[in-house]
Formats: sequence, C-alpha cells, structure tokens
Amino acid sequence: MTVQRCLENPILKPEASHTWENYATFNGSILKDDNTYHLLYRAIGDEQIINKKKLRLSVIGKAESTDGIHFQNRIKFIEPENIWETYGCEDPRITKIDGKYFIFYTALGNHPPNARGIRVGLAISNDLKTISEKHLITPFNAKAMTLFPEKINNLYTVLLSVNTDNPPSSIGIAQFEKIETLWDPLFWNDWYKNVDKHLVYLKRVNSDQVEIGATPIKTKHGWILIYSYIKHYLSENVSKEFRIEAVLLDLKDPKKIAGRVEKALLIPGADYELNGTVPNIVFPEGALIEDNTVKIYYGGADTFCALATIELNEFISQFEINTPYTLKCKKFPNNPLLLPDPEHEWESKAVFNPAAIEINNTTYLIYRTMSQNNLSYLGLAISSDGQCIDERLETPIYPFRSVYEKPKRDGLPGGCEDPRITRIDDMLYMCYTAYDGELARLAMTSITVDNFLQRKFSLWAEPKIISPPNVMDKDGVLFPEKIDGKYVFFHRIEPNIIIDSVDNLLFENNAFLGQQGYIVPRTGSWDGVKIGINTPPIKTPQGWLAFYHGISSIDKNYRLGALLLDLKDVTKVLSQTIYPLLEPETLFEKKGIVDNVVFPCGCVQRGDDIFLYYGGADEVICGASISLTKLLAYLLAGVSKKYLA
Repeated sequence: MTVQRCLENPILKPEASHTWENYATFNGSILKDDNTYHLLYRAIGDEQIINKKKLRLSVIGKAESTDGIHFQNRIKFIEPENIWETYGCEDPRITKIDGKYFIFYTALGNHPPNARGIRVGLAISNDLKTISEKHLITPFNAKAMTLFPEKINNLYTVLLSVNTDNPPSSIGIAQFEKIETLWDPLFWNDWYKNVDKHLVYLKRVNSDQVEIGATPIKTKHGWILIYSYIKHYLSENVSKEFRIEAVLLDLKDPKKIAGRVEKALLIPGADYELNGTVPNIVFPEGALIEDNTVKIYYGGADTFCALATIELNEFISQFEINTPYTLKCKKFPNNPLLLPDPEHEWESKAVFNPAAIEINNTTYLIYRTMSQNNLSYLGLAISSDGQCIDERLETPIYPFRSVYEKPKRDGLPGGCEDPRITRIDDMLYMCYTAYDGELARLAMTSITVDNFLQRKFSLWAEPKIISPPNVMDKDGVLFPEKIDGKYVFFHRIEPNIIIDSVDNLLFENNAFLGQQGYIVPRTGSWDGVKIGINTPPIKTPQGWLAFYHGISSIDKNYRLGALLLDLKDVTKVLSQTIYPLLEPETLFEKKGIVDNVVFPCGCVQRGDDIFLYYGGADEVICGASISLTKLLAYLLAGVSKKYLA
C-alpha cells in the first residue's frame, strides 16, 4: 500500500513571531467548507505563569488554505476560559452538522495533568470566526471525541477515547436524538456506568493503546476511521511505537467493524516525525476524501502538522472485509468462581488451573491447589449450571502419590499440577504435571466414570510418567478419540507444543512420549516466547479446535488463543488466531502469586457456548465463555494468515 508523504511537509511549523505558537503547532483537524480548507491545530507558545504554575499553555489555532497545503491567516481561535480548561486546550476535531461547527478538544483542568482533570470540551461556532458557546462534555476521563458529519439512523453519533489516562483505555460510541444531550452530565454518567456495552474493540492486545483520530469519512463501503494505534504503550520493556491505522465501520451500525487494514498506514520515518518536542510520533487528527484521494492530516513529533495521501481505491482494497476482528471471550460476571480457603491448609494459598468435564449435565472442576508450604494437590468443585459453584469438597481428590511428585528435600515445592481430563468411553484419563521440586514431568492416571461419580477417589489408577527422562515436560493433553488408530497427545517441551501418538495407553517397559511433531511460537506476536496447549481439543466438522496459551516477549503476559487443526493430520495448523481471545485485565488476573496470567486447563460445551475455566494470576479460579459458531467463523475467515507488521 502506497501512502505518500507530502513533499512540502511539514505543512505547518511553529511561527516565531507568534508568542502563542512559537514552540509547537501540531495535530491538525481539517474541514473543507466551500473552497476553503480550515485547519484547526494545537499550538504551544512561550512559558507563562498560571495560578502560580509555570507551563507552556496549549491553545487551538486556526489557519486557512485554498489548496489544503499552504496555510495562511493563522489566529488563536480557542483558549482557556473556564475552570475545567484552565491549563490548556489540546487536539481539536472539527465536524460541521446542522449548519454549525462543532469543535471537540481535550480540556485540561489541573496541572500537572492527570486523569481527574483530563476531559473532553466542546466549542461551537456559527461562522468559524467566533465561538458562540462552550461546554464540558465528559464528567469522566476522556481525551478525544469526534462527531460523525451526519446522523446515523436519525441519531447524532460520536466516538470518544475513554480512560486514556487511567488505562486500560477504550474507544466508545454514543448516540442521542438531541444535540444538547452532548453536554448533559446525566446522560454521560449513565453511559459511563455501562461503558462496556458501548465499546468498539480496536486493540489487539491489552498492553497497546488506541485513541480516536480523524472525524470519520463516509464511503459506500462504510465509515473510514483513521486513528492512532500505540503498540507496547503499557510495557516497561519495549519502546512505544506510534502508528496511524484505519478501520472501516458499518454504515448503519458504526459499533460494528466491517473491515480493517492490518498494517500501519504510517509509522515515524521522516525527520519531522522522528525529531521534535516528543520524538517518534505520528498522530492523526484530520482526514478527507478529494479527487479519489484520501488525505490524512497528522502531527509529527508533537511539533509539526503534516499531510499524507493514498489513492482511495487502493486504500479500500486493503481492508479485510467482514472479518470478526473483535472476538473475545466473555468473562463470567461472578468471577472469581473459587478462592483459596484458609480453613483448609491444602488449598489455603491458591486454587487455580482447573480441568473440566461435563457428565450428566453437571460440570466437575478438578483444580490445582497450593498449601502454604507450596505443595500442590487436586481438589474438586461441582456446578450444575457451569457458572456457579454448588459444592466444593473439603479434602483433596488426588493427593500426590508418587516419588515424582514428592519434593526431593524439605523446603522444595512439589505435588500434582495443572490437570487436564479427557473422557474416552467409560474412562476418565487425567494428564497432569508431576513435580518433585527440581524437574517437572508429565504423568497420567485414570478412573472409571462410575467410580468418579461415586467419589471412590482411592481408585485412581497408579500414575505413570509418560514424558522423556531428564526433560522438563508440561501441559499434557490427550485427544478424546483415536486418530488413524492411535492415541494422540499434546505436551509442551519449551518453547513448543509437541505432538505425539501412541498405539496404546499402557506405557509399558519404560515407554515414553517422543517428539513427533511441533507447533512453534510466532516471533514478534503475543505468543512469541513459548506456547502450550490448555484444554483437550474439541472435534468439529471443520477441524480440531484447541485452545492454547502464549507468552509475549514484550510484557511476559500469559494470553489465550485458538488453533484449528486438520481432522486427520493434527500436525497441520489450518488456522490460528492472530489476536488473543482472553488476556489478563482484572485485578485478580493481574496481581497474584504470578502476575498477569490467565491459564485454562479445562472447558465444556453447553449448546453453542464453550465455557472455559482458568486460573487468574495463579491464585483464583475464573470462568469465561465464547461462541463456538463465532470462533469457527473467526478461524475459517483466514485472518490468522495475515501477520502483523
């Protein structure tokens, strides 16, 4: 895709003779009215004292042009007048509707700026010569808002960046019948209480940041939204990467993503993007279509205004249309489902990473526990609806039993970890990690369904170690049926998922799993460090569906994705999610014994819903659901084949 920077960039520079804009002029929003281009931009000038605080004040300037490149008649157009904008007016976005000009901007009500004082303000003009009225829009933290240039389904529609300074941030949408609702605090307070219902999901992973860019442009294909995507925004290990990206929103339902351009339209590369007040930034604020060309107005290095163009038909051809980019697991509202129990020493420190099996419409969770001296046992919790725990047994159903699970010396951790359970006929086979404090190996045991239901847990079969000697091996899963006459296992020898098949499940005469096939991490992606299977695969007509976890080199978070494997050759990956389906977001997923972990070991299917049961931060048990139909559509769309730049 050919995005051309204007040869005359930067098209607007600080003006030394204007004390209010001699330091920086950037983030310009464009509006063409009749034959005149109006550029509204953020301007910063000389230092000054405001309320005994020394700062460079941001105001909004305005300039005019007859060609969209050369701008004259620069004036200071919007400046602080109210207490909620005392310390600056930043980053304007202009829309003309109902014969009036609506200019949204970031209003700073405190200094130094923080989330409590960073909100959206609005200035309204009848003629773009004077401001007729001003309003504070959001009573909560928000940094950007833009108004669609026409009503959608007879409703005024806005997009806004929410919680930009109190992450995780989101892009939200709001609609209303009367324009005055824009500055009604009751409307916004109610909207914010239910903010999750109003979001447009553009982030690929939760360590990134998205912010509203230009006012949406209408085309026959949908609304083009050009916006800012900041990779690694919340990471302390990797530098932020500012990108200009584009998404296509549905014409009638702009909350729905109709298409997306996977690669960045622009990343910092020119001198005026690399060097300035804040280096290495490109930030879009304005866009329009003219002569079959998309023109993007953006800020460079928080110092200059610049222009880039792309031919419209080429641009539209880059959108991946009708792909479910925003598919995510829906977390149970009553999470965590299970907490450590201080009255039971064996599960007093942690409960996590549960296997799951459904028998007679009842869900059984076999979960890992941890005692205060770091010994792991397996407990049992039972649910009739799959979402609420009805019963929790007071003693372990599987205490550690072999030399491979007993700590080699006092003070070491050990035990039975991270079970996965598979039913084949009337037998339940359980793979788990046997840990002696020094080496983790893969073990397997079994019990009949009847004995399990009758709670005859003393009848678990003697465990067998099935992984190779002197090799750390974890995350073992047995497929629920034979493939080509053989039993198939997934397991994990870092950093890969290993695929093996065996003739029987006896593992006699020191027989162990080998390393017959591999699925490897994807360098540079959210699963770039190591991967492992999480739950027993689900057979579908389209292929074997398997959930797996990956660890990012950027932030070390554990996230969940899915694989679609060939029915006859499970070493063949038909499709793979490029975005995670589940990631650490809540406090009990981000803070615990191991921070930033979501880790399922079991799932059950109820109707079209797959219920996933996972450990949060290696300390609590949580649940989430996802539609099987939608997940298969996601994978079959082929989106996983297009890796990100």
